[in-house]
Amino acid sequence: MNVEVPRRSAGALRRHRIPLPWPEDRQFRVLSIDGGGIRGVFPAAFLAGLEETYLRGQSVADYFDLIAGTSTGGIIALGLASGLRASELRDVYVRRGCEIFPAPWTGVPGIVARQWKSFYRLFRYRYDRAALARVLKDVLGDRTFGRATSRLCIPSFDGRHGEVYIFKTPHHPDFVRDGKERMTKVAAATGAAPTYFRPLQDGGYTFVDGGVWANNPAMIALVDALTCFTVSRSGISILTLGCGDEPYVVGRSKLLFGGMFAWRDVIGAAMKFQSQNALGQAGLLIGGDRVVRIDVPEMDRLMELDDWRRAVLELPAAAKAAVVENGDRIAATFLSERAAPYAPVV
Repeated sequence: MNVEVPRRSAGALRRHRIPLPWPEDRQFRVLSIDGGGIRGVFPAAFLAGLEETYLRGQSVADYFDLIAGTSTGGIIALGLASGLRASELRDVYVRRGCEIFPAPWTGVPGIVARQWKSFYRLFRYRYDRAALARVLKDVLGDRTFGRATSRLCIPSFDGRHGEVYIFKTPHHPDFVRDGKERMTKVAAATGAAPTYFRPLQDGGYTFVDGGVWANNPAMIALVDALTCFTVSRSGISILTLGCGDEPYVVGRSKLLFGGMFAWRDVIGAAMKFQSQNALGQAGLLIGGDRVVRIDVPEMDRLMELDDWRRAVLELPAAAKAAVVENGDRIAATFLSERAAPYAPVV
């Protein structure tokens, strides 16, 4: 039976939010993690490197007041807020990513398999979400979103009503809707990447990957901090982690022919430019020196969102190099003292 359900935005606040008090002498530190499929190996490995180098293996989540994550970044955020260390999440990506994104055969049969998979993807979802669901269940268990040990903002998209949505932990009295949701549901909702996985249908809603509108959730986190707490703009610092991309240019085929085939990569471009815009806006609001961006060095060729083999071979080393290059600066800004313990307010 097709039961009509209200829009998830039906209970949205229609007045000015009353901010909770925040100590004037305490910085508000934000961790923001982009979407990027199996390339989430990079932010997970980078955070693990910070834990191992500067925190004696303690969880990096204990040093941030709010964590925002989209798609694979949302899964990492949920894992951190469920009590796992980044090193444990890195190992999940490395060891079990092949279950979610099984690699095609190698050799001539593999070439044929990859070509068939590309053709098949034109008409059907590439992967069965059951494998993703199994891994999420093993990692997050039956924990509810309200039991998160960190404040979280996790974007998704409701295809039933055609509107964006952000899952928020109950860190403000206005946030009463999402606390009873299972973490596994929130993870599946933000990670339902179009063409890769079927949208998540749950409770009458149709959830699609949050990356379609907020692949970089840094601005979501910043707006949440400014509206939920009395923290000043100069009191916020953001560590934002990317998953790598390649430069996007309007090439000859687009100029000469146009059409859907020539512009088939425009969704990836939109995600890339949304990220640039989010970083620019955040920098304007709190100062570019307070927004620290760490990303995979520019790649010669694009690493696909489902290329587990290449991600495991290349990204842990890239993350290690990034820790060596940027670790001292990040430790001084974000890891000098633990964040105050978070407790739900409702």
